[in-house]
Amino acid sequence: MTAHSTPPVTAIVGLGSVGEALLRLLHTAGHRIVAVDPDLDVLARVGKRLKAVADGSGRPDVTFTEDFAPLHEAGLVIEAVPEDLAAKAGVLHTIVTACPPGTPVLTTTASLSVARLAISTGRPADIAGLRLFTPPLPGGPVEPVRTALTSPAVAAATDHLVESLGLTAVTVGARPTADATALVLGLLNRAVMLCDEKYATHTAIDTAMRLGCAMPSGPLETLDRIGLDTAHSALLALWRQTGDCAFEPAPLLSRMVAAGQLGNKTGEGFYTYDDTGTVLTGPATEEDDTQARPVHRVGVLGSGAMARGIAEVTAVGGHPTVLVARSTDKAAAAVEAIAESLTRGVRRGKVSAVDKASALARVQGTDSMAALAGCDLVIEAVAEERDVKRAMFTALGEVCAPGTVLATTTSSLSVSTCAEASGRPADVVGLHFFNPAPVMKLVELVSTRAARPATIATARAFCRGLGRITVQCPDRTGFIVNSLLFPYLGAALALLERHDTDIEETDAAVRHGFGYPMGPFALLDTIGLDVSLAIQNRLYEQFQTPEYEPAAALAQFVAGGALGRKNGRGFRTAAAAS
Repeated sequence: MTAHSTPPVTAIVGLGSVGEALLRLLHTAGHRIVAVDPDLDVLARVGKRLKAVADGSGRPDVTFTEDFAPLHEAGLVIEAVPEDLAAKAGVLHTIVTACPPGTPVLTTTASLSVARLAISTGRPADIAGLRLFTPPLPGGPVEPVRTALTSPAVAAATDHLVESLGLTAVTVGARPTADATALVLGLLNRAVMLCDEKYATHTAIDTAMRLGCAMPSGPLETLDRIGLDTAHSALLALWRQTGDCAFEPAPLLSRMVAAGQLGNKTGEGFYTYDDTGTVLTGPATEEDDTQARPVHRVGVLGSGAMARGIAEVTAVGGHPTVLVARSTDKAAAAVEAIAESLTRGVRRGKVSAVDKASALARVQGTDSMAALAGCDLVIEAVAEERDVKRAMFTALGEVCAPGTVLATTTSSLSVSTCAEASGRPADVVGLHFFNPAPVMKLVELVSTRAARPATIATARAFCRGLGRITVQCPDRTGFIVNSLLFPYLGAALALLERHDTDIEETDAAVRHGFGYPMGPFALLDTIGLDVSLAIQNRLYEQFQTPEYEPAAALAQFVAGGALGRKNGRGFRTAAAAS
């Protein structure tokens, strides 16, 4: 095409979440576009939103129409109607009837058979697929799908389109895609339930999962982008297909769909959006930390990885820090490990040599609980065992001065249990740091009914001073992150009951398709299979519901001594060896 030639027409049929996202990419790439949708309101809404983001761009205009006749002029057509076999087959048949033979027609199905759809059109050579996992963003993933009958010209046109739109071509496969989609939809559905229970706000849930699990967007943000109606339909289909109650749409999701609150595309979902699709943030709500007391000296109880990481964070943050271990040898080893971590930070340019020396000068290792008497805040980070933690809090209640904030880093036990053992529950909160503490910015701030406001405010202000982001939630087993993460991991483990599940392919589908930093099996290995099993057991003990039931495969791995990355034997290591 010369500099003065007219760009070819690309048509898109269906302007839901996926269709509108593709429309924007096409427009940005300079395509002349015919956008078809039978709903005049949808045409008007999408046209208004495109104008809001494209004013002054100088790019070709888009023709919005409910008529299929203009497809005759298109050089390529994309079908993006809802994920329903009958609906897609009907629209594809209409498209090929309107277009000359040889016109590439691409279906955006994520779960249906492209070959079956292609054969139903009577022109299978002209049909290929664009398998999209979520509405596409620039640089996002897409899997070009050819069937055995797709012509070379149509395959080439598909590849050219992907390149033109700036998308990243990935290879995943139909079965791993279906599994990954079901896993993620189940997680998103549980997030809606948690929000509906008013356990945490939608922003707290999204922040916790973004920072705690490194997800590219929070689950409720993701639902808004997918379209609540699209997710609702997909969940219903999975529920009918499997009978698994994890896919029964959350009541809040059903209510929002019925009310027309469909997410980004309608301007209102879990968040509110302007015409450009940008989240409208209301006035900032400042947390009331007026009752916060200053924290100078910090105590850390424990010498394991979490205790060392927290002590490093507090020392780097300027707090004189006392680390109490079970013996002088363990205390000395913990301080040495902190020094080694800081040295690695200097090599990576994360910490200056001067800051390293200053931080180490603030750390004192000891085996004496009495050393905690002068601390303003003490963080317990011992073994995740109820009796051990209760014993520590009994000792802390006796040693620490009245008003000292006492915090537990538990990830799956009751904060209230620790608070009761201290004899001063008004002073106790949960501060669930994530591992590795020097890297992870999230802290789940867990409040009990007995905790006084000044205790909560002090803990929150302290974390903010360390550069951490807190999400607040009431005391309940699993808090936000684990209560959503472990049913997702359990559902992945349940896939192993099938003969055709490939661990590496499932992980790759979650990574490539949804942008998660690692798939569920790699994540289990990273957390530790023994730790994961212990958390599953505690969640199931508390809730007694199927989604928390410990997985037999996980118990078998742990019984056989496979603990994951920490001892080089886990799901991914086993898969690599097979």
